[in-house]
Amino acid sequence: MLGRRERFDAVPFFWTEQYDFGLAYVGHAERWDQADIDGQLDAETQKCTITYRRRGKKLAVAIVHRDLEGLRAEVEFERTMATTE
Repeated sequence: MLGRRERFDAVPFFWTEQYDFGLAYVGHAERWDQADIDGQLDAETQKCTITYRRRGKKLAVAIVHRDLEGLRAEVEFERTMATTE
């Protein structure tokens, strides 16, 4: 970054809170062949986790109103990155 030519190796993430809707995204899935939804996205419940996979490998997770799940996903991705280096 900023011309230092250092590798960015942190787990990418973002989150937002818009009125009563909270969304977090951990990982990076530019392309995927499978998206698994756990929970409900209907107007009343709005609690779910969406896991994006490619060839069976977990690439990213989108979390709606499940903050603890988002933290767990971030830790899991960090551990995976640490063991593959």
